[in-house]
Amino acid sequence: MTIGQRIAQKRKEQGLSQEALGDQLGISRQAIYKWEADSALPEIDKLIALSRLFGVSVGWLLGVEDLPASSREAAADGELTEAQLKMVEEIAGRYIAAQPAPQKRRRWPWVLAGLALCMVLFNLFGRLGRMDSQYANLQNSIYRVESSVDGQIGSISNQVEEILKAQNSLMADYGVELAEMDLAANTASFAAYAVPKTYVEGMAVEFLAENGEAASVPSGAAGEEGPNQRFSAAITVPLTDQITLSALLILPDGTRQTQLLDQFEGLYSDSLPQMDVHSELMWMELAGGALVLAEGSHERYVHIRETPPEDARLTAAVADVQVGLFKNQKLVA
Repeated sequence: MTIGQRIAQKRKEQGLSQEALGDQLGISRQAIYKWEADSALPEIDKLIALSRLFGVSVGWLLGVEDLPASSREAAADGELTEAQLKMVEEIAGRYIAAQPAPQKRRRWPWVLAGLALCMVLFNLFGRLGRMDSQYANLQNSIYRVESSVDGQIGSISNQVEEILKAQNSLMADYGVELAEMDLAANTASFAAYAVPKTYVEGMAVEFLAENGEAASVPSGAAGEEGPNQRFSAAITVPLTDQITLSALLILPDGTRQTQLLDQFEGLYSDSLPQMDVHSELMWMELAGGALVLAEGSHERYVHIRETPPEDARLTAAVADVQVGLFKNQKLVA
């Protein structure tokens, strides 16, 4: 048991509340609560008062002595925390120092008691050190196991997802490629192909493209059948940031089934020219409360830097830039 548990045990055995015990010791109920919660330890004079009140030794309260045989119905001793052990060592030292100086012929019992206390503390510190090392090793082992399990779960999830896609797919093979972008016309052209998983003589495949706008009508292109039941087509759609391409299978009996092929996002935004505009006016000082720009001067007040697109097909470039100087939200130049 901890010191707090011992105090709580004896208090309850004597039928005292925390407030009543505090009154007898001349302290607050909160102090008793902190002792019993092991968040604080009593001073040496309070330990002596507790030992007298409970009829036990200070050593028993500190956890370094056993109760007499008639009082051993208490629960098994617990281990002290490292912080409590340091506080116990300090309190024990203060307790010994507060005792009357013993006669020389009786000094050896105190020496033995000090050696015993040192051995107990040394043993406890050694056990705590080993427990810390074992705990660190356990944490590392748990982390490795968690990482391994997470990796295996992720791999299995991906495999299951691919298997489900393959099982639910209407196609044995398919693909879509961005073939061309006409920025002047604001259109994008794709090359698509699809090989039906179950081929029926006389079936047709139509490729559909939606540009993500609610009021738009999907663009369509009839697939041309080639070798090995491979249908292919080129399809052009208005350029937007959300383009979805699908294949519509039409069986001879009129049955129609749709298979999603691919989705393209951000094509329109990526096609816009990217540039940085930096103005030195933000760093200029006012002369007499007025900002004066020299007319006809070759000094540059605004700097523009254009960033080339990563995709060579996005050939849009800045043709003209207008810069305005505003004062109180009104254009002045």
